[in-house]
Amino acid sequence: MCLTFWLSQLCRGLPRRIGRTTQPVWDSLSRNLVLSSQRRIPEFSSFVARTNTCGELRSSHLGQEVTLCGWIQYRRQNIFLVLRDFHGLVQVVIPQDESAASVKKILCEAPVESVVQVSGTVISRPPGQENPKMPTGQIEIKVKTAELLNSCKKLPFEIKDFVKKTEALRLQYRYLDLRSFQMQYNLRLRSQMVMKMREYLCNLHGFVDVETPTLFKRTPGGAKEFLVPSREPGKFYSLPQSPQQFKQLLMVGGLDRYFQVARCYRDEGSRPDRQPEFTQIDIEMSFVDQTGIQSLIEGLLQYSWPNDKEPVVVPFPSMSFAEALATYGTDKPDIRFGMKIIDISDVFRNTEIGFLRDALSEPQGTVKAIRIPEGAEVLPIFLKANRNWNSSVAKFIMEEQRLELIRLMEIQEEDVVLLTAGEHKKACSSLGKLRLECADLLEIRGVVLRDPALFSFLWVVDFPLFFPKEENPGELESAHHPFTAPHPSDIHLLYTEPEKVRSQHYDLVLNGSEIGGGSIRIHDAELQRYILATLLKEDVKLLSHLLQALDYGAPPHGGIALGLDRLMCLVTRAASIRDVIAFPKSFRGHDLMSNAPDSIPPEELKPYHIQVSWPTDSEAEKSALNHPHHPES
Repeated sequence: MCLTFWLSQLCRGLPRRIGRTTQPVWDSLSRNLVLSSQRRIPEFSSFVARTNTCGELRSSHLGQEVTLCGWIQYRRQNIFLVLRDFHGLVQVVIPQDESAASVKKILCEAPVESVVQVSGTVISRPPGQENPKMPTGQIEIKVKTAELLNSCKKLPFEIKDFVKKTEALRLQYRYLDLRSFQMQYNLRLRSQMVMKMREYLCNLHGFVDVETPTLFKRTPGGAKEFLVPSREPGKFYSLPQSPQQFKQLLMVGGLDRYFQVARCYRDEGSRPDRQPEFTQIDIEMSFVDQTGIQSLIEGLLQYSWPNDKEPVVVPFPSMSFAEALATYGTDKPDIRFGMKIIDISDVFRNTEIGFLRDALSEPQGTVKAIRIPEGAEVLPIFLKANRNWNSSVAKFIMEEQRLELIRLMEIQEEDVVLLTAGEHKKACSSLGKLRLECADLLEIRGVVLRDPALFSFLWVVDFPLFFPKEENPGELESAHHPFTAPHPSDIHLLYTEPEKVRSQHYDLVLNGSEIGGGSIRIHDAELQRYILATLLKEDVKLLSHLLQALDYGAPPHGGIALGLDRLMCLVTRAASIRDVIAFPKSFRGHDLMSNAPDSIPPEELKPYHIQVSWPTDSEAEKSALNHPHHPES
């Protein structure tokens, strides 16, 4: 049977998207977990000593003899004990009669968080003692036998979500933190979504899951790469920032549709939404255009979206880079609320206000403003839109300008207006940051601007192909990466005004965070060589393998990478991506649990021809100044 026919037959048996459920989280996680192309309830007690999980027992199990394994959550009056596993909680009745004294001793003396195995009968809770907040709240276990599998020492913190722990302590004892309900939920939901993504890509659309190397070579552009010493003197591997070159080479190799849950590495500090090592859903296709990639991703997210969230609505809206910057001051706008940037340059063409007049006389000079609805009580600054307009600037605003501002920005009595003047991009960027800060301040005061249950996707397109380098504005750097294809309408500008060329680069934004980025790639070797050597002034020898491959019949191709950590952080509403990664790094890129990175004895460095050069006191002080005095988290 040919592969194509086999895939088509397999796809016929696949289920369609299931509607939203209203089950409790513990329950829905287990029931929604997909273990094969057919929808079925997973068997959690196969191959192990238990007959059931702690979270699955209901009134339908009354009278059954069961064996459970789990951790002691808490004990009450040495009469009741709550047992917990990954699946939920169940109440256990500790026997009080003399014949079961040994069982009582085990269950009463074992410290909280000890691991036990109990066997007994499922019985109904006495009338009036049911717990509707627990999925297992209608029943309890009448224990007959018990075994202490492992006793727990005194804990550094309680395994309860309402008990506040510092992030540094959580990371130091990550194996304990993983027992918490929230971490269990986050990691299991992540697994569920990745499984659905694999199903959608491989089973429904013929993608091939290919692993690519993590020991590679240094490549030009982009973020700093981690270096790995080899046993050849002076030669190093590097860990790839992404599988970008490999996935393009797979297209040259005729794989046609590639997919990978890829590990990526960047030698830079951690932030709430960034780690030195992170995971991408990496995708590449041959013979595709931008619309095709966008449709694929919309379908992928819709198919893999959790059933306990509002369904994803497609297609996603789209916005150009220029519009996003001008309207929201950023290339990753949060469109869940207004407070848009308004160009008010025309209002002040004949102004007496010096800094506004000076700004408008400069190239790209502009005056921009945002209106903060009902912000007067929260933000008593700048132009308060009451009758007096109590600002040091306001007395210089003529009446006709004031009236025009009120009309143009639809200003109401208790609104606040924030105004800036300067070069277009800088003015927009400044107001974009203020817009988000003001939203935070308003929400702290109880104003609801951003619905936490709303997932607002947005495509941002038509990016510039190049940006001026910050350290040297006379030179260019890639806005995305050097393999991004120019917009077909702008190719002629590459040779005359390259800074004006738009790219076939697209970003996917969710609630103001970039969760994915991709592009149509350059598949012409000469064009790729010209951009690298002439425009970006990169050493093309470092990419000779890719340039050579493009000369051997490379198909048109394009792709995208979704940041799985950021996506899951938003889906679960976690405070940082460290809450959706099993073993993350701290703020400074350290593993607080194992104390990595660690020192290596000099004799172990000899085979790699490396000698450590220790910093002087002044260099150490300078390094300390470059790292603000954050806690490790």
